[in-house]
This record gives sequence, structure tokens and C-alpha cells, in this order.
Amino acid sequence: MAKEVAPVAKNQIINVTFEDLTHDGAGVAKVEGYPIFVANGLPGEKGQVKVTKVKKGYGYGRLLDIYEQSAARQEPLCPIYNQCGGCQLQHMSYAAQLAYKKKQVSDVLTRIGKLENVNVHDVLGMEDPWRYRNKAQVPVGEREGGLVAGFYQQRSHNIINMDRCLIQVEENDEIVQGVKVIAEQNGVSAYNEQTHRGDLRHIMTRYGRHTKDVMVVLITRSSKLPNQDKIIDEIKKRYPQVKSIVQNINKKRTNVIFGDETKLLWGEEYLYDYIGDIRFAISARSFYQVNPEQTKVLYNKALEYAELTGEETVIDAYCGIGTISLFLAQKAKKVYGVEIVPEAIEDANRNAKLNGMTNVEYEVGQAEVVIPKWYENGIKADVIVVDPPRKGCDESLLQTIIDMKSKRVVYVSCNPGTLARDLRILEAGGYKTTEVQPVDMFPHTTHVECVAQLILKEGN
Repeated sequence: MAKEVAPVAKNQIINVTFEDLTHDGAGVAKVEGYPIFVANGLPGEKGQVKVTKVKKGYGYGRLLDIYEQSAARQEPLCPIYNQCGGCQLQHMSYAAQLAYKKKQVSDVLTRIGKLENVNVHDVLGMEDPWRYRNKAQVPVGEREGGLVAGFYQQRSHNIINMDRCLIQVEENDEIVQGVKVIAEQNGVSAYNEQTHRGDLRHIMTRYGRHTKDVMVVLITRSSKLPNQDKIIDEIKKRYPQVKSIVQNINKKRTNVIFGDETKLLWGEEYLYDYIGDIRFAISARSFYQVNPEQTKVLYNKALEYAELTGEETVIDAYCGIGTISLFLAQKAKKVYGVEIVPEAIEDANRNAKLNGMTNVEYEVGQAEVVIPKWYENGIKADVIVVDPPRKGCDESLLQTIIDMKSKRVVYVSCNPGTLARDLRILEAGGYKTTEVQPVDMFPHTTHVECVAQLILKEGN
């Protein structure tokens, strides 16, 4: 059999028409049916592309020129947009971003989930899709003897020094850059990945959208921080909204941001914030949604899909610090939550107490181990809510859901691909997906969250 030859060659310059977008926002052009993925291209546009990589079934290119623009194209507001990579869609109008995300969800439900007639609603977007992130985790480096703090350049570990990020709340921008200056003035060096030396690895800030309070976390290579007391005093003096200064120590050669040891340097151990009427105590390492405005939209939809009357027993798999389960507990008879991270369960219990909720019970462990045990012990849920990580639900958990025959399943997902795969399994096990509501939690990026409702088919 003759070896297939790609219709293009590396470094060739070609004229193309973009037909579609990939799941990570790259334009898709085809030459004799051979797809070429090009960052920054939009469907309907015609442009000139330099081929940068040729593989057997597809290639990559770099956009040189656009000679027929899409009506959806706009000038990115961020001055370092083309370098940074933190956002992928600022060159698209916001309305076009929402349409793209809806299509992305519909396509994977059909292609992966084989779900033909599911009602996928229009994406619930933000009125003002800027300055929404309440948490910044910014790497620190050194250049020409001075500290720099900013995000990594695309596909590299080069730090782009920056003053502001347009999807971060302004308080985070201001305090990260101010802490960088304070650290530099007090003889703190930046961590060096190559030599595994230096002091400061990352600066993290958390902002309470409703309380206006800030937590500063200094992530360091060792427990010793030069001039620690002076740094604390200067942060307190310059930023009265800072209520908590925390140090996390990461001694390992790793790209993982946090180490195992966290200690309070000054102030309160927790930052407090609200989602809807529920108050949360958030520790330095807690998982807490970075867009609380849209989190409320997401959780209200999950609550709506649960159809609670006050008589139901609900299980919240992957419960984290209790964000969804406390929303559900407002209208359920009893909520059980499970989470593999012990610190998260400590936070969940604290948050239940903080809100005076006595109808929730949490357990540490793997959802796929704990929930079957509950089932064996006679705990049967009327509604199961899952909010798994990007890899989706464990197969044994999906089988337990099928065995338990709960009336409804509410699936909250941060990855449409694994959502589609898991819905397919649940459908084969006797459930029917009634509707899917995408929510735009991360404007200007390719990420989209979804809430899906499934009901048990009659006769199962």
C-alpha cells in the first residue's frame, strides 16, 4: 500500500479558508481534506498561513495575514494577549464566544455521547465578562537582577512581566505587583527552576467578592523567608484590605504550585466570602470557584434540576468544601457529601456550621468507594449530584448510580468531552438526559461548564 503523503509541506506558505474551531480555540482550515490547525483563525475568514508542523493526519500553521475577516473578530484588549496564552478567545466578540461554546457542547454530545435529541440551551454568559477572577497565582522570576511577576508565555516557562490582567479583579493585580516590590526591597530572591535555589516561587492572592477582604499567600522554596517581619509589616501598612498573610512551603523540584506545609504568618486563617446567601470560610489551599458571580448561576441551575421539595435525600459526590451541597441543603431533607481531600472535608464541616446547617453529613474518601458503602448500609439517594474533575466520573461510581436507581442525577461538568462519555454510560444504564445548560464561568478562554439533568426512565 502506498504511503499517504500530506498535501502540504513544512514551511510552505498557503492561502486557506477557516471552517471551524477546535476545542482549544484554534482555527481549522482544510487542504484537500487535510486539516491544519492555526491559532487566531476564525470560521469564515480567509488568510495566509505558514505550515509549521506536518503529521500523518493533520498539521499546524502560523497565521501570517488575514485578507477576509470574520464579523466576529475584535481587537484584543489585553496588550500581551498574543504572548500570554491565559486567554484564547479575546480576538472573538463575546457573543461569538458564547455561540462557539454552545456548538462545542452540542458537537461532543452528538459525537462522543451519541445523544441526538438533547436540548442544549444557549450558554449563560456574563453581563460584564471582565475582571471576574477572584484568585491569582502568579509565578515569580528574576531578570537583570530584579524580580518579575506575571504569567508564563505560551508553551514556555518564560515569565511575561505584567502590571495587570484583564480577567483578574483589580485588587489582585495591585497587590501581587506590590508584594513583588516589597519582597525585592527586602532582599528576597526568585526561585530558579534550573538550580533549585532562590526564595519566592509564586505570589497568590484571594479576593472576597462580597467582603472585599484579601488573603496573600507567599509560596517559597524553604521555610526561611528573608526579612519576614518587615515584609509582613509593609504589606499590612500598604494594603489594609489584606486580612491574612500565609506562607506555603514547596521544597520539591516540581511544576505543582503548592507544597505540603502551610503556615499562617499573620491575621486570620480563613478568607470569608458568599455565594448567594451561603457564607464560606476559604483556606489558602481550598478549592473555591474563581468566578463567584457565575458560580451562583451554575449552582442555581443545579438546584433547579434537582427539583427538591424538602423530602429528598441527596448525595453530593466530589463535594469539595461543600459549595454545592450547602446550596442543596437549603431545600433537601438530608445531604451526604464525599470528597477525597481531608482538608476539604474539614472546610465543608466548618462551612455547614458557619451557616447553621445540620442536615448535611460529610465523609472523607473516594466517591467510588464511599457511595457503594453507603448504599450497602441502606442510604439511598433520591437525587445524586456529581461535580467531578476534568477526567470525569470513575466507572464504578457510574455503576453505583445505575444500581442505586435514584430518580434524578444532576451532573455538573467542567469538561464537555468526559460529560458526553459519562452521559452515554448513564443512558445505557437506564437514565434519560433531559437537558444541558452550559454556563460561561471563564470568559475569553475556551473552557465551558455545564449542568445536565438526567431522570430515571420508567420501568428501570
